[in-house]
Amino acid sequence: MEEKIIKELEKDVDGLATYEFIANNVEAIDDDLDCLTDNLIKVDGNGQFLVSAARFLAAVDKERFAAAIDRMVAAAIDKDRERAYIGCLLESLYGADYLERAEELRVSDNNFRRIYKRLYPKGL
Repeated sequence: MEEKIIKELEKDVDGLATYEFIANNVEAIDDDLDCLTDNLIKVDGNGQFLVSAARFLAAVDKERFAAAIDRMVAAAIDKDRERAYIGCLLESLYGADYLERAEELRVSDNNFRRIYKRLYPKGL
C-alpha cells in the first residue's frame, strides 16, 4: 500500500474511508489487511464499520480473511456498547440456524459466546 494512502486512512475519523478502501480493493489487500484492521479498530468508535467490514470479508471469503474477521468482530463487541451492530454478525457469520446451534457455538467460538451473552444476557 502506498504511503500516501496510509496517511489518508490515518486521517479517517469514523472508519468509513478504511471500510471503503477494504471493499474497493478486496482482491489486493492481503498484505495490508493487518494494517487496515489496526486502523479500523483505532478509528471506529462504535463498531459500525468493523461489523460491516467483517460481514463483507466473510461474504467474500470467510477462510481467507478469518484472522482479520476475528479481530474485527472482537473489537466490534467491545465498541458496540448499545448493541446496535453486533446482532447483524450472528446470522452473517454463523448462519441462519445459529440459534439452533447456539450451545455448540458458545463452546467453540469465543466471539460468538461474547455476542450471544451481550444480546441474550438471560438466555432465550
